[in-house]
Amino acid sequence: MKFLLRIVFVILLVFVLPTLVSAGLWATREHPRGWRDADWSSAGMLPEAQVSPDAAIYVFSAMTGGFKGAIASHAWIVTKEKNGSYRRYDKVGWGTPIRVNNYPADGLWYSNRPRLVVKIAGAEAERLIPKVEAAIEAYPYRQPGGYRIYPGPNSNTFVAHVLRQVPELGAVLPPDAVGRDYLGDGTFYALDADGRDLHMSLGGLAGFSVGARSGLEVNFLGLVAGLDLGRPAVKVPGFGTVGF
Repeated sequence: MKFLLRIVFVILLVFVLPTLVSAGLWATREHPRGWRDADWSSAGMLPEAQVSPDAAIYVFSAMTGGFKGAIASHAWIVTKEKNGSYRRYDKVGWGTPIRVNNYPADGLWYSNRPRLVVKIAGAEAERLIPKVEAAIEAYPYRQPGGYRIYPGPNSNTFVAHVLRQVPELGAVLPPDAVGRDYLGDGTFYALDADGRDLHMSLGGLAGFSVGARSGLEVNFLGLVAGLDLGRPAVKVPGFGTVGF
């Protein structure tokens, strides 16, 4: 009995308390009343494509709208061939899930400014773009009906899949990317393509990740706590990565 009480106490302390604090802080700020009132324009983070001819790959993440915006974010992928234009890939919850260029490459999401998760440019981007696009094409939940907001497969499940398939991008989604740990129906573990990160999950509801990019993470009901060992930081539910 004492052991169970200790587990409950740890869950409350590590997962529930930070989430409640984050939700409380969120409630004190102003937010769009709905998607029609939100700003979806460019955040001005990327140069015009013709000004920057080099190939590039970007992964962005931004806090989402509604009350889920207190703890959850939305991620997307941007590619640009050498001397080409930007192509933005999102997964959404209506129609054909994978959308291309529905929004500006660096657009605000529900009026929230994007965070740059990773950027690859130049010759390395030229080499990786075909692998990224192959991973997008091979994503198993790209057909109509292949979206579920919780626990997945959602927008973050999609981007996390690409990051696992192309580990050369060298990134994982932030801890507030709820749905990133959903591995698939009946799939309990996944090993990144280079074998350096292992992910275990019970339908996206509970599990852990460990490896060179993930560090040490424990996920519970879509919330993530852990340590980033490569870039020393603590991963806190509701707050994301807090660096030292």
